[in-house]
Amino acid sequence: MPASERLPPRRELNTARLLAEGELTVLGRIPDASNAVLYASVGAEGRRIGCVYKPVAGERPLWDFPDGTLARREAAAYEVCRALGWDLVPPTVLRDGPLGPGMCQEWVGADPLEDPDEGPGTTSPTEPPGEPGAAEGGADGPEVLVSLSPTGLVALLETGDPGPGWKAVGHASVPDESGGERPALLAHADDDRLRRTAVLDAVVNNADRKGGHLLALPDGALRVIDHGVTFHTDDKLRTLLWGWAGEPLPEEATRALRRLTAGLAEGSPLATRLAALLSAAELDALRKRAGALLAAGRHPLPGGDWPAIPWPPV
Repeated sequence: MPASERLPPRRELNTARLLAEGELTVLGRIPDASNAVLYASVGAEGRRIGCVYKPVAGERPLWDFPDGTLARREAAAYEVCRALGWDLVPPTVLRDGPLGPGMCQEWVGADPLEDPDEGPGTTSPTEPPGEPGAAEGGADGPEVLVSLSPTGLVALLETGDPGPGWKAVGHASVPDESGGERPALLAHADDDRLRRTAVLDAVVNNADRKGGHLLALPDGALRVIDHGVTFHTDDKLRTLLWGWAGEPLPEEATRALRRLTAGLAEGSPLATRLAALLSAAELDALRKRAGALLAAGRHPLPGGDWPAIPWPPV
């Protein structure tokens, strides 16, 4: 298997077990979240890590998702990502906690108790696409008007050809100095990590892929978070990562989808785990989406009545 298709290492599996079985201690609440998002730590046998704890009791009811299921969908997204052979989603489990059952996920980013400005997964930005200096504009790359991700991988650019390293998504606008609006181009990096994320989102039917959900580790690896509104039986794919829409899937993605579809067979360990997290109809829809994406061999196109772009985009 190519190195770019890393299966979750043993450390990740050990982390998932720690999240599931360790002592969970709530340390504070993350502000500005639509649901209860708690910063916590979990520890056992001398090891302790930071984590996000989202109790089911703190979920805000949604008109199109059954009450009390968002935490289960987060855990299911991690299972599917593992089955694809990718380590994009941080280790995530469903477990009991001080405020009842909920989702527990390894924390990505700085400790928010040490820096109150740090939110879930806040990280240092990575170098934007293009040559050094592209963020400032000039001959080496487009001017970045607004960055929509802490990684710098999704942005509103000056209009025109975004140039090498970027994939255009669509037209947008940003405020100008006069109080009016200036035209802009929504774009994201032409990046293999983002492309895997786009495939993952199509499989899990992610209804809310925003720029703020893309986080960078110090070693440059990408992590993606917030998968509560996924796995709906209706087509609800809503994302900023439309730059590859209609293009052929890379061979890496095809191999990953073959692994997933084989792993989703009735009675398999993966299907058994997912059956405890999703409804039978949702699990069947997941099988059909994965199979249809593999058969089509192309990234999906936006369509239907459902908005293609999440708002706000961060």
